[in-house]
Amino acid sequence: MNKPDYELYYWPTIQGRGEFVRLLLEEAGAPYIDVARLPVSEGGGAPAIMKLLGGGDSLLPFAPPVLKHGELVLSQTSNILLYLAPRHGLVPLDEPGRLAANQLQLTLADLVDEAHDTHHPIASSLYYEDQKPEALRRSAAFTRLRVPKFLGYFERVLQNNGGVYLVGAALSYVDLSMFQVLAGLVYAFPKTMARVSPTVPGLTALSDKVASKPRIAAYLASSRRVPFGDAGIFRHYPELDVDVP
Repeated sequence: MNKPDYELYYWPTIQGRGEFVRLLLEEAGAPYIDVARLPVSEGGGAPAIMKLLGGGDSLLPFAPPVLKHGELVLSQTSNILLYLAPRHGLVPLDEPGRLAANQLQLTLADLVDEAHDTHHPIASSLYYEDQKPEALRRSAAFTRLRVPKFLGYFERVLQNNGGVYLVGAALSYVDLSMFQVLAGLVYAFPKTMARVSPTVPGLTALSDKVASKPRIAAYLASSRRVPFGDAGIFRHYPELDVDVP
């Protein structure tokens, strides 16, 4: 059996930031191995990630996700996507198009960070219960102000690009990432998204289009897609889903 082209290193029990890379690889039909999902006895599990982070590579990764492609070792989600997308036809080929896609992906990364910080506004090393008062204040601002601002921006970008895709004339990795962000927000903040979604009909249609892509649909229905839960970036704490008009 041929060795997969890519090795992805990410925590095995959560979607997290690694899911953005998985979605690109799945849509591309690119052979890859999710290393930490292998048994520890086969070189997988969390020990595989810790070994990589403490290894001897000249450009040592700070945190997962990490992608290995031959001798190349890359970290940072947006950086990995920037590398993979042109190799699999999931970004415009011209430089302005590639830079525009990266700009949008970095803006999505800002949104993802803010979503994470609703339940961990003080420190990731603390439990949610240790920072709940601060989380309540942070989530109120996030649901009332930040979600509409971010999604409104992306809706305008979509409409300015013709209303079909966020960048270029075909599906790109940014569209895949937008699908993931919307899915996470709907899971974590259903009341908020019930209020905001009607104001961004183009993004909703784009998300549905991504979900219906044959390879993505097959992935979402498979055991490779870890469900949302009480860990990772998008977490549903009902008290944080502040439905403020």
